[in-house]
Amino acid sequence: MKLSISTVQPGAVALMALMTATRFHHFGTAYALPDASLAIFFLAGLWLGGRYLFALLLLLAGLIDYLAISQFGVSDFCVSAAYVFLVPAYAAMWFAGLWCRRFNGLSTSSLVQRVAALGLSTSLAFLLSNGSFYWLSGRFAETSWSGYIDHAADYFLSYLGQNLIWGVTLFALVTAGLWLLALRTGRQAA
Repeated sequence: MKLSISTVQPGAVALMALMTATRFHHFGTAYALPDASLAIFFLAGLWLGGRYLFALLLLLAGLIDYLAISQFGVSDFCVSAAYVFLVPAYAAMWFAGLWCRRFNGLSTSSLVQRVAALGLSTSLAFLLSNGSFYWLSGRFAETSWSGYIDHAADYFLSYLGQNLIWGVTLFALVTAGLWLLALRTGRQAA
């Protein structure tokens, strides 16, 4: 399939733009929003699917990281041998989004299932990315299970909370926008 601008879905472009706008600061700062990449992979799997989009998002994430470090002075502290584990971490988010396609509509049960899948996949992504960083990065003089639990405890809740906020907020905004568009055009909202 030949890829052109006309074949790229507007939703994919919007998610890529959001990744570009937020990926420079993982935790966010007073002047920058926190990284939305995890939620983007989840929502891209949920709404769009397609292995080519997954690959494109991976390439975009790597390109943004490269530019942030080489051109904009962002620290390379997190880039190590463990960086490759971001691929399975993002795949966990993507496949959780794909899995959530089975929950149609806006019933309470389908929304709870989506949020639960978002939370569980974020937890798995955390274990993959944070765990690999702890064990493989060489940034820790001594590694142990108790040391990892202490390290993980410092970051897990903010990692989970930030991703839940992004995921729920983006889902709500897009759903509300589609509902309003459906009302305006006289179609029934799905």
